Amino acid sequence: MPPSQLKRLKASLREQGLVGPQQSKKQRKQNAQNGVNKEKRVQKKVALEGIREQFNPFEFKMTGKAPKFEVTTNKRKDNGVVRRPGVAKGLAEERLAKAYEQDMQRRKKVGGIVDKRFGENDPSMAPEEKMLERFTLEKQRHHKHSSAFDLEDEDFSGGLTHMGKSLSLDGPAIADDFDEEDLELSDAEDHPSDEERQAQKRRRSSGSEGEEGEEDEEELPERKKSKQEVMKELISKSKFHKYERQAAKDEDEDLREELDKELSSIHALLRGIGPKSAAPPATEIPGMNPARAALLNGTDKIKFDKEYDMRLRQLAQDKRSKPTERSKTEDEKIEEESRKLRELEAKRLRRMQGAPESSDEEDVAAKDVEEDEEDEDFGLGSGLKARPTAAELGAEDEDDFLLDDDLIASGSDLEPSEDDSSEEGSEDEGNENEEEDTEFLKDLLTDEEANRPEFLTGANAPLRETPFPENNGVNGNLAYTFKCPESHEELLEVTKGIALLDLPTVVQRIRALYHPKLNSENKGKLGRFALALVDHISYLANQLEQPPFSVLQTLIRHIHSLAKTYPLEIANSFRSHLEECSESRSLSPTPGDLVILTAIGSIFPTSDHFHQVVTPAILTMGRYLGLKVPQTLFDFAVGAYMCTLCLTYQSLSKRYVPELMSFVENALCVLAPEELSKLPGNFPYHEPKCSVRIQATPKSARHLSMKDCLLQNLSEADEESLKAALLETNLSLLEAAADAWVDKSAFTEVFEPALKIIQHLGSKTCRSTLPSDTQKHLAKLIKKLTVLLQTARHTRRPLELHHHRPLAIKTSIPKFEESYNPEKHYDPDRERTEVAKLKKEYKREKKGAMRELRKDATVVARESLREKRERDAAYEKKYKRLVAEIQGEEGAEAKAYEREKEWRKKGKK
Repeated sequence: MPPSQLKRLKASLREQGLVGPQQSKKQRKQNAQNGVNKEKRVQKKVALEGIREQFNPFEFKMTGKAPKFEVTTNKRKDNGVVRRPGVAKGLAEERLAKAYEQDMQRRKKVGGIVDKRFGENDPSMAPEEKMLERFTLEKQRHHKHSSAFDLEDEDFSGGLTHMGKSLSLDGPAIADDFDEEDLELSDAEDHPSDEERQAQKRRRSSGSEGEEGEEDEEELPERKKSKQEVMKELISKSKFHKYERQAAKDEDEDLREELDKELSSIHALLRGIGPKSAAPPATEIPGMNPARAALLNGTDKIKFDKEYDMRLRQLAQDKRSKPTERSKTEDEKIEEESRKLRELEAKRLRRMQGAPESSDEEDVAAKDVEEDEEDEDFGLGSGLKARPTAAELGAEDEDDFLLDDDLIASGSDLEPSEDDSSEEGSEDEGNENEEEDTEFLKDLLTDEEANRPEFLTGANAPLRETPFPENNGVNGNLAYTFKCPESHEELLEVTKGIALLDLPTVVQRIRALYHPKLNSENKGKLGRFALALVDHISYLANQLEQPPFSVLQTLIRHIHSLAKTYPLEIANSFRSHLEECSESRSLSPTPGDLVILTAIGSIFPTSDHFHQVVTPAILTMGRYLGLKVPQTLFDFAVGAYMCTLCLTYQSLSKRYVPELMSFVENALCVLAPEELSKLPGNFPYHEPKCSVRIQATPKSARHLSMKDCLLQNLSEADEESLKAALLETNLSLLEAAADAWVDKSAFTEVFEPALKIIQHLGSKTCRSTLPSDTQKHLAKLIKKLTVLLQTARHTRRPLELHHHRPLAIKTSIPKFEESYNPEKHYDPDRERTEVAKLKKEYKREKKGAMRELRKDATVVARESLREKRERDAAYEKKYKRLVAEIQGEEGAEAKAYEREKEWRKKGKK
């Protein structure tokens, strides 16, 4: 067992002679006289330091491990002690403590003068020593900036040399390069140098001595030039030679330019062309520009006069420019249109009352109508037709009365007709009506669906040709101003006695008269008028005498335009209609409900995932298709209309509607001439009480219309024709649904039952009863569905493992680095290496900063604690002193009081 620390310390002290037997008094006296005690004291101190270091193994830190191999090098590194961590830590703490004290002294102090004079803050230096040190530093600072090659130094005693030879011009073998005979100034006599002027001055001063002195005058010894004079002379000579070289260069340039000018004549002579004779001088015409006079002399006088007359006639025939009219603001246009409508209404009323009108007013009115016919007709002059075209109304659409440009539904492809004229006749008007019908279908259907006859049913059916009115309205006496109705009852009262074909014109004029920019109250009026229009389209569709669908179409467009200004009011109105329909007649909708559903699809976005109006409308249609048990052909017609609207709603989002497929498949099974032996799929099948199967081939094929949705008595031939139209429509709906949902993953399960049903319809038992067009359509649809189902089966393959042999794990030969260093990065990516270096440096700096902050925090805490203890000790000392003083004073007073008391007692006795 090794000895303890105490035993080792005692042994070390004995070995060093620090502990041992005591010396006698005589020995101590001798050692004190000989000076041995001082030496022993120093040796004892050194020995104690060695023992202390020996017993503190953490006091020194070695440089590193011992060398692994003994090598011989020129420079040998010592593996001794390099630093003392304890001492270094103590010094660092002292330095931090001093810095903390300085910070505390400078705290809450601004400005100040720091005296950096040498020795100013050293109290141990005498004033003479401070002055001597300052003088020495000043001399050293001045000497530091001096140089042996400083040309401005006046005490420069040496000279410039080159290769051991002096560069001064005083020697006989060295002469100035500018002292050549050919470089002398031409007027050197008139411009003497500084030395010559000084020599002349000395000669003039000595000229008063007499003629003898002048004859026997000896040349005075030349004065040595100063460096400043030498440099001035050198600079002046350099400038003079530069000027001479520039002058010679300018002379050469002038001579070169003269030769260049004559070069063209030299070329002409070399080619054998003689010089041209000079042109005769032009006769000057007084009062005329010389250039113009030269032009006149070179041209023929007669030809010039003809050209002048021709240009003069052209200037006389030019059309005068007219001042452009100021473009009116939107508010001014609105006010002007409203004023014109009121003026026209006043004139109409005067004509109705038989009041005479002046011919001047009639001429002015006719002229105004002719001028505004192209741009601002409003459909007033030629009257309103059943399907008025854009050109006949004098505007791009029914909302374009120079007020709004956004009436047409967003996304529609309606284009106004601009080439309409009175010469084109009724044939062009009919073509425009057909184009408008097709364009309106684009608002409801896609491009492919609009071209198919199965979608031309109900609201989408082709419109009848109606004779167009020739006057202002059907009766020719349509008013120009109307009261703005704020409810459906007021609208019925306003339109009482007005033909249905004039209703779009009435709505348009009401919107023009009560535009919101004309009056602040008009905005509320038009909002209530829009709600009345929503009620009115449903009311018109429910009448026995149904209006042309063109009227409903125009009203729906007006509602769409007003919905941009009053979206909440119109949306709530449609929702109230849907709520009423779902509560009272969810399975027996009226034509008005169908028109409301059609308007919703044209006004609101149907592709939204959730919409406050469109979503209830889709639910209403799905409720009818899913829960309605059709018993009559009219129920199947209403269902076909709703299926068309469902496909229109889902034209962009392409969401699957299961009720649609169930209704179409049920309708095909019920209308089939022969009943299926086994129903394919799981759709609900409902057989009507009265059979609706096709019994005979109809004589003529037709499409469904809105009237087919109403209960009416039909003959057998009409019933067979309606059955064939329903079958054709459902086949087209099935084809459109296949095109819309071809990308669905469940396409196979959805359309396999439908394929079996149409294959049954195409069998021999059913084919003979169907029309020829339906048979062709069936054949095409069977081929199309077969191809689509095959494609869907191939694209939807079940999940399975890969059919290939197992792949071996990739192996690679390891790379060895001969001189591998674990601290070095071997990343081939240079940028990543730089990033890693930056991260490492940042981490190192962060650790160092945190370490320094911890040290500073430790020092601050320790010094703060020390200061607090000092303050507490001073406070305690002062407190005790004060208490002692008070107690002393109180004790003295108490003793005096006792003495006085005893004295008085004694005095009484």
